[in-house]
Amino acid sequence: MDIRKLLGLDRPAGSREGSAGADRDSSETVRTIVDRLERLDPERARYIAAFAYVLSRVAHPDLGISAEETREMERLTRERAGLDGNEATLVVHMAKSRAVLFAATENYIVTREFARMASPEQKRGLLDCLFAVSASDETISGPEESEIRRIAGELDLSHADFIAARSGYLEYVAVLKKRPESP
Repeated sequence: MDIRKLLGLDRPAGSREGSAGADRDSSETVRTIVDRLERLDPERARYIAAFAYVLSRVAHPDLGISAEETREMERLTRERAGLDGNEATLVVHMAKSRAVLFAATENYIVTREFARMASPEQKRGLLDCLFAVSASDETISGPEESEIRRIAGELDLSHADFIAARSGYLEYVAVLKKRPESP
């Protein structure tokens, strides 16, 4: 059976319901990446697509996704999703592109979709991954930290979950870094 039909994604473009229905439906971003992952179990492909997209969300608040952030997203996608290097590169590239192009409309929808699919442990694992991506350039900027906090809320994680994940990356948090003393 065609994966698009199995997922109920075979509707013509533009046939999405209003905004309330759009949140119930799979987002266009997740569907695009799922198409590339047809060899996987459909639910697993949806999970990976949403995971990679949310990772790219945290790399983009400072209006650029660095090479370090990209490498970290690829590493995490390989390790956490069990993809090979080429698949991880493809998924991350597609997620980054979609995050840059459609952030205003897709961020909340994709993150809520991930929240519906993931267990509490998987959500906390994603939160840790978000800090790892942010810290990959050795600084977690204020906008990146704010985006992680927003994502944590969209994942229905508590403030305690946010603080617990952040505690492993305190040396990278920009507002907590010691500034070099002036001579």
